[in-house]
Amino acid sequence: QVQLVESGGGLVQPGGSLRLSCVASGRTDSSYAIGWFRQAPGSEREFVSAIVWYDGRTYYTESVKGRFIISRDNAKNTVYLQMLSLKPEDTGVYYCASRRSWGYTWDEVELYDTWGQGTQVTVSS
Repeated sequence: QVQLVESGGGLVQPGGSLRLSCVASGRTDSSYAIGWFRQAPGSEREFVSAIVWYDGRTYYTESVKGRFIISRDNAKNTVYLQMLSLKPEDTGVYYCASRRSWGYTWDEVELYDTWGQGTQVTVSS
């Protein structure tokens, strides 16, 4: 199986930026795509973005379009989430997750098989 480790979270002011990293190891050939999800206290985990390893196709939830950029470095087995113009509502624990296959939808937690430990992102003055 694939293992995932997130990093790059921290405390930033509104309007600031942060870049998260997700490093995959182990059976990386079993991973078709990587998604980013976030979870605020008391809220359900929600989809943020996803990227397909082989062709770089990307997906974003509406609330982050134009502000977040997902990318990947296949040689490093790493996916990045560049977050710009951060807002307090972006606060939460950010998780990367791996899915094994293509699908019509990208935002369902149930479609992802392996998860990282999460990294905290706090946007506050």
